[in-house]
This record gives sequence, structure tokens and C-alpha cells, in this order.
Amino acid sequence: MAKNLLDQLKEMTVVVADTGDLQAIGTYTPRDATTNPSLITAAAQMEQYQDIVDNTLKEARKSAGENGSTEEVVTLAFDRLAVAFGLKILDIIPGRVSTEVDARLSYDKEGTIAKAREIIAQYEANNISRERILIKIAATWEGIRAAEILEKEGIHCNLTLLFGIHQAIACAEAGVTLISPFVGRILDWYKKDTGRDSYPANEDPGVVSVTAIYNYYKKFGYSTEVMGASFRNIDEIAELAGVDLLTISPALLEELHSTERELPRKLDPASAAQADIEKVVMTRETFDKLHRENRMATECLTNGIKGFTDALVALEELLTKRLAKLEG
Repeated sequence: MAKNLLDQLKEMTVVVADTGDLQAIGTYTPRDATTNPSLITAAAQMEQYQDIVDNTLKEARKSAGENGSTEEVVTLAFDRLAVAFGLKILDIIPGRVSTEVDARLSYDKEGTIAKAREIIAQYEANNISRERILIKIAATWEGIRAAEILEKEGIHCNLTLLFGIHQAIACAEAGVTLISPFVGRILDWYKKDTGRDSYPANEDPGVVSVTAIYNYYKKFGYSTEVMGASFRNIDEIAELAGVDLLTISPALLEELHSTERELPRKLDPASAAQADIEKVVMTRETFDKLHRENRMATECLTNGIKGFTDALVALEELLTKRLAKLEG
């Protein structure tokens, strides 16, 4: 009898949980976990995690002092909440957690570097090695340059909101630890742009994009890991079996776990090494040119940053209301 898809996938690819829900992480035993502003905001609204939010606000109040303004307390709590969830997640998983820099710093290299250092300092103050943390940064040119500096300090980075191979090449040349190309969001864009309802899994534009990135990295010997993200269905996941890592939502992890069929390996370094691929030297000028020419990547990056920014604003509002309730 065939094993379930999740067990087979784990034999060739590192499975990562794409959630801030601690119960889901405990259920599916991933090696790593990723969070983003939308996931943290969603988790912060769940009743079972109210104590994490409340304790973070109380600690922020202590730091701000009795005379600290609501805005000061919320700002401190906001900066600490993702780490608070990260610490809980690290109690469950054996590997790494990804914690995201404020999306509003996506085009601010120095601001991104400073915030990443703050996040790492918070984890290290809680006796967590920086080897277990990936700092998530949007794959803008400024974000990539920030990651290049952070990597040299031993702060490992996960470049997210990645939609084009130009972003991926720039990340690899910068020595980034890991990238998270967004499969489902690429599919969403193409479906809307073309008016098509669906694509066969092997022609799915997001799958094609990640396959091209994986083959490029393995062909030219880059150490940067490829972690497919943002899936819409398990067929997309099956088409990327063999890629370095896949970060998967709890709903799709459950579907993989409950589906039994053979899962052939689709991506492997040996095949990539034989691929006919031309190497690209990625300068700022080349990056900007390729980005302008890629309407999908341009629009998806802009919309992705906006979406994460909106989630952060919602989280700040949530924390403000919760603080008012706690303090009567």
C-alpha cells in the first residue's frame, strides 16, 4: 500500500509549517516553521493564544513604565510579538523559525539591518542561537543588499515575496541562506491576467518558476536553499517534490497526510546539472531592467508588501484595543 503523500514528501524534501498556529505545528511535526505578518495577526486573534499577546503587552508596559504612552507600549509589544510566537514555535520544532522584518522597511536597507539585529538580539536574550532563526526580508534590491550584510554577520536570511528569477539570482549572488518563491500567488496573477480558470500542475506558472530557480541554483552550485511557498493545492506541491524545502499551510498538510498515492521525485540536482541554462550576472541595472519587464513580479511584489503592511496595521490596532482592555 502506498504511503501518504506527506510521509513520502518528507523523504526527499524538508517540510516546513507555514503558520503561527502552535497546535497545527505540533500535529504535523515539520522540521522548520515560517511566519509572516498575516499569520501572526491571525494567530494573535485566536483565543488559545491570548496569553501570549497579553504577556507581551504586560512586558511592554513594564519596559515603557507607568507613564509610557499607549503608543509606546504598543510599539514595544508589536516588535516583540513575532518573537514571542517564534519562541513558542521553537519549543515544538527541532529546526528553524522564520521571523519577518516589518514590511514597511522593504525599501530601507539600513532600517532592515537594524530591525534584523533587534530581532536576533531578542532571541539571543532568550538563549536561542541565531542558527535557529531566519530573518524574513522582502526580496527588493534594498532587502537583498541588507541580507548580504546580515549574512556576513552570521544572521541568516529568508528572502520572501520572491516572484522572478532575477530576484532569485540576486539573492544567490548575495549569499542569502534561503529564498521563498511564492507559487500560489504567481498562479493567482496568471489566472486573473489570462482569464483561465486553471492550469495543469506541470504547467502551473508558479511551479514552472520555482523549477527554473531550483535548476539555476543547482546548475551553478549556489548554496542558497529554495523553499517553495504559498500553495493553492497539493498538485503544485507534488510537482515540486525534491526541492530543498516546502512551506505548507496546515490545511494542505492535512490533505497531503490523508492522500495515498505514489509521489515521484520531480526535482533533483543531477538533472539540474545537465540543464542548458545561461548564467546571468546580476547588477542593479540588470535587476531593475528585468523587474520592470516582468509585470507579474512587479505587481506581486508591490501587492505583497501592501498586504503585509495592512496586516501589521491591523495587528497594531488589535494590540491597542487589547491593552485598553487589560488596563481597564
